Amino acid sequence: MKADMILYNGKIHTGNKEQPEVTAVAIKEGKFIKTGDDAAMMQLAGPDTALVDLHKKRAVPGLNDSHTHLIRGGLNYNLELRWDGVPSLADAMRMLKQQVQRTPPPQWVRVVGGWTEFQFAERRMPTLAEINTIAPDTPVFILHLYDRALLNRAALKAVGYTKDTPAPPGSIIERDAHGEPTGLLIASPNALILYATLAKGPVLTYEQQLNSSRHFMRELNRFGITSVIDAGGGFQNYPNDYKVIEELKAKEQLTVRIAYNLFTQHPKQELEDFGHWTKNIPLHQGDDMYRHNGAGEMLVFSAADFEDFLQPRPDLPENMEAELDRVVRLLVSNKWPFRLHATYNESITRFLNVFEKVNRDIPFDGLHWIIDHAETIDEHNIERVKKLGGGIAIQSRMAYQGEYFTDRYGAAKAAMTPPVKRMLEMDVPVGTGSDATRVSSYNPWMTIYWLTAGKSVGGMQLYDERNKLNRETALALHTQGSAWFSTEQDKKGRIKTGMLADIVVLDADYFSIADEAIKAIEAELTILGGKIVYAKGDFSSMAPPPLPVSPDWSPVSQYGGYYSAAKNKRSGAASQQAFAGADAAVTSQVHCCSGSCTVHGHDHDRARLNPVPVNNFNAFWGALGCSCFAF
Repeated sequence: MKADMILYNGKIHTGNKEQPEVTAVAIKEGKFIKTGDDAAMMQLAGPDTALVDLHKKRAVPGLNDSHTHLIRGGLNYNLELRWDGVPSLADAMRMLKQQVQRTPPPQWVRVVGGWTEFQFAERRMPTLAEINTIAPDTPVFILHLYDRALLNRAALKAVGYTKDTPAPPGSIIERDAHGEPTGLLIASPNALILYATLAKGPVLTYEQQLNSSRHFMRELNRFGITSVIDAGGGFQNYPNDYKVIEELKAKEQLTVRIAYNLFTQHPKQELEDFGHWTKNIPLHQGDDMYRHNGAGEMLVFSAADFEDFLQPRPDLPENMEAELDRVVRLLVSNKWPFRLHATYNESITRFLNVFEKVNRDIPFDGLHWIIDHAETIDEHNIERVKKLGGGIAIQSRMAYQGEYFTDRYGAAKAAMTPPVKRMLEMDVPVGTGSDATRVSSYNPWMTIYWLTAGKSVGGMQLYDERNKLNRETALALHTQGSAWFSTEQDKKGRIKTGMLADIVVLDADYFSIADEAIKAIEAELTILGGKIVYAKGDFSSMAPPPLPVSPDWSPVSQYGGYYSAAKNKRSGAASQQAFAGADAAVTSQVHCCSGSCTVHGHDHDRARLNPVPVNNFNAFWGALGCSCFAF
């Protein structure tokens, strides 16, 4: 038997305890057929075998996000200006200004999640005045986590919000002295007003949604993601909003494996939703590329404990248990796996009371079920999850909201939020993910950095050795750990004979680089089922054909997705030449912006790397950097 493809001369971390490190792998018909040294693999080479020299680079199993929102994200990706990873507010506002100029009416410019004020050198969010100055006529909608949205005056006009517009329960429309909306919408703590307002914006055409979804998957491939579990989501309706991804599947254009959960869509009619689906959708229908995965993350609307750490913990209504009981009984009776959004330990206690009651009447009997998020779960409830055979899917929400959590609950509480290390010690299945795109970024290396360095995106030290993970464990949770949550732990997540041939070659050695460098890791080569779906650098000649962006004014055509230093014309080499020692490091942290200033005519990146006036943090630039982006 000859291989279809052989990767050799690499440093391949397999995730397989029996053979943890190899230099070469052989692939045939989408699966690994052998792993080992170069000589052994070359025996499987034939005249038609593709031979790929890895140039001693680090390779790992394809990454798997166990809780994200790819389907919804793909429908909107080409509409969104991403601030994920942008190092300064000056850069973010420059990007916003340029996109406003490129966006035709009646389209909006929207920034939807994936960022936090703490990532910016200025350590603040934009003001409404700054946004209105940049965009007097084009609607702008900026979503920050699940806590607030900023709308300029043009966006308020587009959505029709006036002094007579009531705020939904649990929400605030900030008003000025005359009662007129200012443009600030606040989840208090219900985020419905944020979702509902965003949903009023223009949408892409069906053909553009096909293109957008392909670009979003390609963006995930850029970071080595080969699998996800889609957790449904608000304003994501089945089956209508799944038609795009299903057409891409039919055309063999998926570049990420997707297991999808179904999210209830009608408050007070959740039992009817799941009753219809359990009768008409066979469990796990589909294949290794696209398959059904059960119910959730919303099972009943009364069980939604919103994760806005700027607000006090919400108390769930008294009728929650009765509503949840009915739905869980239906799901367990039909052997449907389920997952449930659960941020707070107080909520989890009540959910587990329901699950244990149902289990006494209808045994779960090995059914895979999931608690999602579990930031403040305690040891007693971890034990209860284990006893019922459940797993816990954690996401990097604390990386983006850790400062807010610490302000409200204290550093000692934050240090064990979530208690991931204790979960592993208690032998509970754990998978990692992002909850992208409206809260955290989809970049898996930010999640892995958060788990291993124990820091937030803004640099706050959240965890010490009691809750930090070593790098091998963190990677395992983002590969084989996440596979448990789609009942595919025997198919993927490791580089092992017989498993799906999903493998990623990285542009840096994850196991030897400094902690801070983890945040910058990208894939140089991403292979899904033995097929190359992404390539750059030494492997750029193997890259799939370029995919034009539609519409052509899309932010993706200008900026891509996650912030790219290269795309934004930053020069790491210049930084190294300009300074040496501690002064350079300090300057880089304070003035980490790029791009040109249209008022003063200086280039931000060149200015901050110049050895003279920029070094005086009390002079023109100041400690917060240049603010001339707003004009």
